[in-house]
Amino acid sequence: MNNTKAALKTAAPKQKKRKVVSLDRKKARSGWLFVLPFVIGFAIIYLPIVLDSIWLTFNSVRTVRQQGLQLTFIGLDNYKTALFEDANFVQTLTGGLRQLVIDIPAIVIFSLFIAVLLNQKMVGRAAFRAIFFIPVILATGLIAEIDAGNTVNQYMSGTSGIETGENIESSASQIISSADISMLFSNMSVGSGLVQTITDLVNDVYNIINRSGVQMLIFLAGLQSIDPAIYESCSIDGATSWETFWKITFPMISPMILVNTIYTVIDSFTSADNSVMNFISNYYNTTSMVVSSAMAWIYFVIVVAIVAIVSAILSAYIFYQRRD
Repeated sequence: MNNTKAALKTAAPKQKKRKVVSLDRKKARSGWLFVLPFVIGFAIIYLPIVLDSIWLTFNSVRTVRQQGLQLTFIGLDNYKTALFEDANFVQTLTGGLRQLVIDIPAIVIFSLFIAVLLNQKMVGRAAFRAIFFIPVILATGLIAEIDAGNTVNQYMSGTSGIETGENIESSASQIISSADISMLFSNMSVGSGLVQTITDLVNDVYNIINRSGVQMLIFLAGLQSIDPAIYESCSIDGATSWETFWKITFPMISPMILVNTIYTVIDSFTSADNSVMNFISNYYNTTSMVVSSAMAWIYFVIVVAIVAIVSAILSAYIFYQRRD
């Protein structure tokens, strides 16, 4: 009997185990499917251009008749010229980084503050959200080009206006000056550096508001994803609004803070009014193509380093809610 059972087991074909794919893997495959056109386009079109740009920074360029551009390998000379021989580039780079250190926290904090306000139940909430997002629409595409060529706007920012036709930056375009802040803090022993920082922040309010629309929407999406039952539990336990914000709201939207900070860093470093980008573009058109390419790659490395540092610092304090 035992021999018969053993013979039947050996004679029966082995069933193949069916491979079960988890839901997370299915979502990952779907994500790659949507990203695939960009990956293919980047590999075929953009990657060769990027590699040529890197190779160009290690060469000098000479125009030869009937042959086009002739490259001569010179090593790191273009990078040395950008960093050690052109003082204007280093000065512009440090000044731009100093300004962005002030602007980026201001934009993230302001957008979070407005998102918390607009997440409250009030009359006309949708209209207020649209109003704060309008600058994002106005700053893109055809409307931005029309605004850039707005002659009336240029005259309004001048000191003498339409009467003389001059277009000089007006003190009226600044809300406050360093002198006003110095008088305010004269008896508080506040240093000149802090005075200048506060002055720059207040005078840059218009720019901060214009650049906070996308971040505000991301924060709103994060706030609306928080379960209302959590707030009800806090209310039953007697928690104040201040305690609820720091114990519930802030940890829950901390991933959005990381996303918005990285987005703001990249958006600030690549905006059309960025002083370093404008300097590199003008240097390309007027002085040297290869040195400007070296400047661009130096700038790119600095941006990547800043994004990596910001991500590493903020990731240590991010709270990710488990959804089991």
